[in-house]
Parts: sequence; structure tokens; C-alpha cells
Amino acid sequence: MTTITEPPADERGLIFITPTAFADPTTWHETAAELRRENPVARVESDGWPPFWAVTRHADVLEVSRRSDVFHNTGRSAPGPDIQYDILDVIGIQPRSLVHIHGELHQRHRQVTNDWFKPAAVRRLQPAIDAIAEEFADRLAAHGGECDLAADIIVPFTLRVIMSIYGVPESDEALMLELTQGLFGAADPEYLGDFSDPLSLITNTVARFQDYFDSMTADRRAHPTDDLATVIANGEIDGEPLGENERLWYYIIVATAGHDTTSYALSGGIEALLRNPDQLAAVHQNPELAGAAAEEMIRWTSPVRSFMRWAQSDHQLGDVLIREGDAVLTSYPSANRDDAVFADPMRFDIHRTDADRLLSFGLGVHYCLGSQVARREVRTLLSALLGRVSRLELAGEPTYAESHFVSGVKHLPVSYSLR
Repeated sequence: MTTITEPPADERGLIFITPTAFADPTTWHETAAELRRENPVARVESDGWPPFWAVTRHADVLEVSRRSDVFHNTGRSAPGPDIQYDILDVIGIQPRSLVHIHGELHQRHRQVTNDWFKPAAVRRLQPAIDAIAEEFADRLAAHGGECDLAADIIVPFTLRVIMSIYGVPESDEALMLELTQGLFGAADPEYLGDFSDPLSLITNTVARFQDYFDSMTADRRAHPTDDLATVIANGEIDGEPLGENERLWYYIIVATAGHDTTSYALSGGIEALLRNPDQLAAVHQNPELAGAAAEEMIRWTSPVRSFMRWAQSDHQLGDVLIREGDAVLTSYPSANRDDAVFADPMRFDIHRTDADRLLSFGLGVHYCLGSQVARREVRTLLSALLGRVSRLELAGEPTYAESHFVSGVKHLPVSYSLR
């Protein structure tokens, strides 16, 4: 009988599951670059986590994403420790969003809202996005030349866009922001608040989401409108209404991923522009460059840090045999800095010709449903902000969120002069 010996665990791979590691992007990317060169499919082991393979090269992340027949999303695809999921199972919380299901079931669920995110439908959203961007750019005047651009402008802007699509009233936006941060930012001490640990915050947050969206479902069934919440509330799979849990997680994934990821792309991307004044000046002088700048901002920031997928059969990935049942972590920030694909990848460059190879939205059957909305938000707010200012500079060091799943610049102090 042949015995297969696993390679030794690579401690450098702990950067992918350590929240504080993402608060230091320079060190993080230096370590990821070492792994791409020396151990691109690295065995990672950590107490309380399932052992997994960290996939860091663009080509390998691409292959895992495309081979949906081999690598499946599951209820544990958002990376987290075993105890977190075990406790959620015990108390009856079982994530069932588009991220957590696979195959034909995933495709049927995706069809519920697919029409909302088709190119023609997204184009019709542009006037509303324009108006919201103008409103929030106008807020610069009230801040007197200095503000936290992330917290004061960017986060509420992206929140307003997705909530307007949903049909959530402005009066409830503060609650939605609190709940989003409670889910994606649970490991960050700033968002932990009075809770003793991240799991307690997550369970409380899910319960509050359920209360809110149960009420919304009842309202949209009794009084349907033309918003996305009505589509979800009345959604059907094979002629049957969405299950209660599936409906809840559909609401949650759109409400959370629909603005947190985009806000981090904007805040981190604008930080990069501010650290490259020549490129900031280029966009300032030529607003038509906003689209190219948005693509580079999304590549550079890679707000969704990774997903876990599980091998359904043995599969050779590079020099490593992934065995049936193994967990594989796809690192998007690492793949987006791979010098085998991107010229001088550690350089922020709005003029690069290879930005379209970014993997920030994933690829294959799980490609981000809202990618086109996100792109429009980034370039629209960027243009609106630069249209208001004659000078925009950093006024302090940005602060990064401590989260291993979705994270980025959470505080961006700037000073500016209005036109």
C-alpha cells in the first residue's frame, strides 16, 4: 500500500486567516510574494481550523475557479474556524447564500435576481448612481477641508446605492451599516463593541438581520414594488417559494457584499491615487480615465480576500496533488499581484493594459453577480469627488480593517480644497 506523506505546513500561510495580518498590507504582500515564488500551493495548519492548501498564483486560482466540477463551494466557504461553524450549526444558523451553495442549486438561486444584474438593467441604474454620487460629493463642503473620506463619504455612499436598489429607506441605513460591520468586521476590535467575542457578535447580527428582513418580506408580499427586495421576497425555485433560511441569506449577501466590498475598493484605491500624485493628476485632468482607474483600484485592493473550496476528487494543481476532501483557499490579493500575469504588479498604475485580468470578482460559476454595479459605483464616485476639489491629499495614515475575509482601508484622513 502506498503511503502519501503531506508536505510540512508552511507557517507563512497563516497570513490568510489572521485578521491582524491584513492591517499591514506591505508585510502581507511581501509574504504572499515569497509564497508565490517558493511554495505557491502551500499546506497550512492552524489550531481550530481545517488544514487547507493556500493557492497564491493567478493561474492556480484561475484553475480552481474554473474547475467547479472538482472544487465546490459549501456552507463553510467563507473562511472561518471550525468552532465558529460548529456553534452556528448547533444554534440553527446555517449560511445558505450564493457563496455557500454549488452546482445546479446555485444556478437556480442565481436566476432569482439575475435579471437585476444584467448589463441593460445595470445601465438603467446609472442615473440613480450619478445622483447619489453627486449628493455625497456635495458633503465635502460641510466638512471644512478635512474629513475621513472612507467613513464620512465612501461608506455611506456605497450603502445608499445598494439600499436604494433594495428599497430600504434612508432611515434604516445606519442599522444596515451596523449589521454589515457586525458580520464582516466581527474580528476587528473597533466593531466588536460590547460583545465578548466575534462569534457572539455574528450570532446577534444574524438574528437582527432576520428580524428586519422577515418584516420586509411580509411587506413586499403584501405590497410589491419594483425593488430588489420584492424580487427576493417573492422569489421561487422550481415553482416553490424560497425557503426561509435561503431567503434570509439572499438578503444578507446582497446587503453586505453589495457595499462593503465596493467601499473598500474605493477607499483603498483612492489611497493609492493619493500616494501617486501624478496618476491622481491624470484622472483629475482627464475624467475619461476614471474607468481605467476604477479597474486598477479594484485589482489593487482585492477586498474579498479569499474563499474556501472543497475538492470532490483528486486533482493535480501545479506540483501538488490535492486529494478528495481537501480544503483549498483561493487568495485573490495574491493572484492580483502575480508578476507572471501583471507587469510590475506592486506598482499602482491606472494606465496598465493588463488590469482586465484581475480576479477580484472571482471567475466561473461563482463570478460576482454585482460586479458591474460595483464598477459603476467606483468610477462614478471617483469622478464626482475629483470634480469637487482642486486639491486632495492625505492628512494622516490610513487605517486598515482587521478581517481575513472582506477588508481594506476603513479610515482615510484627507485634506482638500474645493474648486
